Amino acid sequence: ITLSNIILTIGQLKKYFVTHQGIVKAVDGISFFIEKGETFGLVGESGSGKSTVAYMIAGMYRPTEGKIIYRREDISRESKNRPHTLKKEIQIVFQDPGTSLNPTRSIKQILELPLKVHNISKNHKDCIDKIKELLEMVQLPVDYMYKYPSMVGGGEKQMVAIARALATNPSLVLLDEPTSALDVSVQAKLINMLIQFQKKFKLSYLFITHDLSLMRNVASRVGIMYLGKLCEIAPSSEFFKNPLHPYTQMLLSSIPVISRR
Repeated sequence: ITLSNIILTIGQLKKYFVTHQGIVKAVDGISFFIEKGETFGLVGESGSGKSTVAYMIAGMYRPTEGKIIYRREDISRESKNRPHTLKKEIQIVFQDPGTSLNPTRSIKQILELPLKVHNISKNHKDCIDKIKELLEMVQLPVDYMYKYPSMVGGGEKQMVAIARALATNPSLVLLDEPTSALDVSVQAKLINMLIQFQKKFKLSYLFITHDLSLMRNVASRVGIMYLGKLCEIAPSSEFFKNPLHPYTQMLLSSIPVISRR
């Protein structure tokens, strides 16, 4: 591994929230890196802090302490006022597309916004052509651009959310439980699509999930979060054969095994 091949480095990252009950250590000193073109899986149960990590990388939360290094530049202090180039290169797909897509905007308006904000489309015709291209890419009919989010299913909403994320030609995509709200058949389609996009556009993924079994065929390396800390990181090939941490062993033992009788 060389420094030039690493797109993101997280160093001793912390996020503490002050509540009526005291200080909640949502993320408590975690470190990892993501290589260019890699999928790094971040796995943990609800409340483990994994989504908070994504929100800090995306600039939605400012870290309490620690560093977020993107392409050798420390972006940990840049949250709300990030430059457009950074917002363009780092995109996030949320768990629930029903809340992440503006219900008062058509799919056309949702997809044209990043194209206009980042000056990707030259004119109106170019913008429409790019929207058609994005919809075709996620296997949705072109005339869906005239629909509103409430008029399409959950899986189709998530396809629109992915199309929106890819509209800016990003380098790093943060996938925050992108399949958890979907039917199993739609999950498989979406995962296959994400793998194809990664190869085609040379994307790096931070894939956040509570479903450890999903990571076996998706992630090259896996990190396990528990109560705000990273308790184990390993290549997927080793991880599923020889888990070291007791919490990881417990997670693996809870994965259903189909008996062959």
